[in-house]
Amino acid sequence: MVENEDVLVTVENGIGLITLNRPKAINSLTHPMVTVMAQALQEWERDDAVRAVVVSGAGERGLCAGGDVVAIYHDAKDAGGAASRRFWHDEYLLNAYIGRYPKPYVALMDGITMGGGVGISAHGSVRVVTETTKMAMPEVGIGFIPDVGGTYILGRTPGLLGVHAALTGAPFTGADAIAMGFADHFVPHDDLDAFTRAVIDDGVDAALAAHAQEPPASPLLAQRDWIDSCYAGETVADIVAALRAHDAEAAGEAAKLIETRSPVALAVTLRAVRQAAGLPTLEDVLVQEFRTSCASLRSHDLVEGIRAQLVDKDRNPQWSPASLSDVTAADVDAYFAPADPDLTFEQE
Repeated sequence: MVENEDVLVTVENGIGLITLNRPKAINSLTHPMVTVMAQALQEWERDDAVRAVVVSGAGERGLCAGGDVVAIYHDAKDAGGAASRRFWHDEYLLNAYIGRYPKPYVALMDGITMGGGVGISAHGSVRVVTETTKMAMPEVGIGFIPDVGGTYILGRTPGLLGVHAALTGAPFTGADAIAMGFADHFVPHDDLDAFTRAVIDDGVDAALAAHAQEPPASPLLAQRDWIDSCYAGETVADIVAALRAHDAEAAGEAAKLIETRSPVALAVTLRAVRQAAGLPTLEDVLVQEFRTSCASLRSHDLVEGIRAQLVDKDRNPQWSPASLSDVTAADVDAYFAPADPDLTFEQE
């Protein structure tokens, strides 16, 4: 197995343990980390002595804050984006593989779990959140489109909670994650070590029986009335107008947040989530996401959004097109054109 200090891979008592190990970067994913994860999972699939897998993040801040977007910034700006396309290709293959993994895949979605962190957890078969879980698909804030199979789940939430999460990019709680279909089980943060120990000693079902609790109420689910009403609009501009007109304070806050995001990314994201809802498989959605990701590499807004948020940190992106009214249908269509080459899944 390829060694990589950014991913710790061990087996204990028939349980494969994967620990993302870049705590200073909140375990942000790099291409080599994706490669090591995929290789470990493939070896364990073939190894009858391995009964289940547990994935966690080192440090106190979270499972994984996403992909290494500063690397994507430099690649897009200086090298034409080839390395980023290869990264996404292998990352999305891993996301799909996790989605069909034949053994229990336990993801500990503690603390910050965003973007690419959602991709390596939310498609697993046993998805555990805590009271510290802070989940988000925040891509529109950097001129990007939700990916890693995120739109597959966002398109299938109760009502229009997924459209709200996608267009605002705002974080949501572990209880929200369960309500929206991103997670299954709630285990208190302070019990996670004991839960993991129980998986190793007694197996997944016994560990869940001993440590999983009824989740708190979902704040987002309680707001479905205004969310379902406001996000039904045909365009992002319609949605923003409905949010502004609604008397719920949270609706006005959502409108303000959306108006800070990349206009073209918003328009593409709305279409991507709606189309994902009608695509039959996670793989189908990942092909669509690979196309929107590759198109983002060619856009002005991805480089500009990462610059403003994470490189210069002036928090003042100059989007182009500058407003929702300037985004054309052709602008949006271009994001859904086949990539060259497209993402494909080998028939096994």
